[in-house]
Amino acid sequence: MAARRGEREYVMDALAENGWHMFRILGEFAAGFEALAGVERAVAVFGSARDGLHPVYYRAAEALGAALAKAGYAVLTGGGPGIMEAANKGAFEAGGESIGLSIYTPREQAPNPYQTRALSFRYFFVRKVMLVTYASAFVVFPGGYGTLDELFEALTLIQTLKVRPFPIYLVGSEFWNGLMDWITGPLAAQGTIGADDPRLVQVVDEVLEIPAGIEAYHRRPDHGGFAVPEEA
Repeated sequence: MAARRGEREYVMDALAENGWHMFRILGEFAAGFEALAGVERAVAVFGSARDGLHPVYYRAAEALGAALAKAGYAVLTGGGPGIMEAANKGAFEAGGESIGLSIYTPREQAPNPYQTRALSFRYFFVRKVMLVTYASAFVVFPGGYGTLDELFEALTLIQTLKVRPFPIYLVGSEFWNGLMDWITGPLAAQGTIGADDPRLVQVVDEVLEIPAGIEAYHRRPDHGGFAVPEEA
């Protein structure tokens, strides 16, 4: 009987813990939507937080942030160092809206100081919803697993008609061409993606042309040439 009581108590503790997780998740969604209310034109910028990335990418991200701010876009990043800091810095110093959506991790990194709005999240998937909900485009600089996760999340949502299509730019042909060769080669050849799916991303080296490209994409009556979800 004692063993049964112990098992029951364990189950009840687990249910209670899961219940608190649910409330935390709902709280993060509510706080995120409230904090970002009114953000209509924003571009999400992703890339490595590590120091080892070539400084040319930092300078490019900073220039992009400034160009986006001058074009009337808010800049959304993960709020950390590296590429995220550079994009926030460019937008901040250009007088634009510079938003950082940081994440609590075991190797917690302090948010960069170039933010007009700063939010912190416990759950990656809540942060992803915020980024996709408010972004008119994704710009992806060289990065690691986290950067690739954000990239393929966006590609999956557009491919499966879960969101309105938006432009996705990969900055740095030297870094991204290998991935694109794999996507247009084995993935397309084996039929694991559609013939048009590689067009969802565009590899660029010149970031200052990106704001005009975003404007042109969204002016097209066919939503960039991609299917749109029926409820959109």
